[in-house]
Amino acid sequence: MLYFRFPFSDSIFTVNENSDKKSVSFLSFDETESIDFYGNIEEFFFNENILSNQISTELLEFKEENQFEYEAKLGKVIEFIKENQLSKLVVSRRKVFDFDEKKINLSQTFLNLCKSYPNAFVYFFIKDGKCWIGAFSELLGKFDKKTSEFETMSLAGTLPVNETWTAKEIEEQKPVTDFMKNILKNYSSEVEQSETYDHISGNIKHLRTDFKAKIMSEDLENLISELHPTPAVCGIPKDLCKSAIEKFESHPRNFYAGYIKVETEENVQYFVNLRCAEFFENACLIYVGGGITAESSPEKEWRETELKSEAILKNLEFE
Repeated sequence: MLYFRFPFSDSIFTVNENSDKKSVSFLSFDETESIDFYGNIEEFFFNENILSNQISTELLEFKEENQFEYEAKLGKVIEFIKENQLSKLVVSRRKVFDFDEKKINLSQTFLNLCKSYPNAFVYFFIKDGKCWIGAFSELLGKFDKKTSEFETMSLAGTLPVNETWTAKEIEEQKPVTDFMKNILKNYSSEVEQSETYDHISGNIKHLRTDFKAKIMSEDLENLISELHPTPAVCGIPKDLCKSAIEKFESHPRNFYAGYIKVETEENVQYFVNLRCAEFFENACLIYVGGGITAESSPEKEWRETELKSEAILKNLEFE
């Protein structure tokens, strides 16, 4: 089963699984795993509660990385960044939340996220023993089949809504913007770029710059491959940072920081899979991370991941 809602929409959709047309795909961060949903996309109205005891897998013997361990790791990451003169490296962690023999109402949790994050792509699926729920508004790409217009965004830097941007966040977002612009120039002679502005997402905000470009339809998948993973979820240069992520992160990212492809008659959209959690019968793993720079404070970065985890935690609904 799959349910999702597009940004700024009140409608919830599902895939009816009545044809061999691939409509929605979830790609893992390393693109080695894909969960696909076949059939037509149609509007859906919830009429039942889906509970966590309907998930067929349990989380067993999980050891969570604590604050001391995470901050110590970030100290090594910062040394690596300075040695290699990197502008940014994205590091993630997993936060465990045990249900304590209670049941989570998964469908209501999904609806809570829809209400809390009106500008986000929100989804919930259970398939092949896997269950994921997420809500985030970073668009990897949107292609209009009729006009051949491609849209994307540079989204980076994170602060609580009431705080003021510092040089750290501004410097973190700039290379992401340059990365997107340079790739788009290889596919289009005219690239439109907006001013940078605040993007509000619940209790936090990011810096955002929008892009538009006309591209050839046959170039779409190659363009997406070049854009993913963006510096916002990986770092620059991409290959070195992907290797560093494997070195510093002891866990697989799975579908966290991968992307979701949704194809309709009118367009193809790709959403970056952030602010998400992997659900089990007895617990959930919340995936969170942050862009680390040479100026980063490990203690502040820990607080940022705790803040990001609230996106899921505050919207959990107990039965």
